[in-house]
Amino acid sequence: MTRAELEKYIGETYNTDPDYPWEDTPQAAVFRHRSNRKWFALIMTVGRDRLGLPEGGSIDIVNLKCGPIMLGSMLMEPGFFPAYHMSKAHWISAALDGSAEGERIKLLLDVSYEMTERKGRKK
Repeated sequence: MTRAELEKYIGETYNTDPDYPWEDTPQAAVFRHRSNRKWFALIMTVGRDRLGLPEGGSIDIVNLKCGPIMLGSMLMEPGFFPAYHMSKAHWISAALDGSAEGERIKLLLDVSYEMTERKGRKK
């Protein structure tokens, strides 16, 4: 799955457009819930070395929220890494270069969307 494919999928599935909140990183796209403005996905370009990859250059990634059990199992699959620039206990990074399976990214996207959705008040 590429960045363009993921952005299109998010727009069609969750009916939301990207937000570009940082002037110094204009390619970083945040996807938020309409109701509570919480992030459920962050797409950005990072140096491959930031993920521990040996080749130089840059790579598009998406950061998604998930639980620790799912996080641990996903990190064993190709194309998934400890979250770049986010809590590594609750977020994961997926490469958007074809190395991470697209269906797995979509699954994590659903999980992230649900985990960041507004919940009812506790009594």
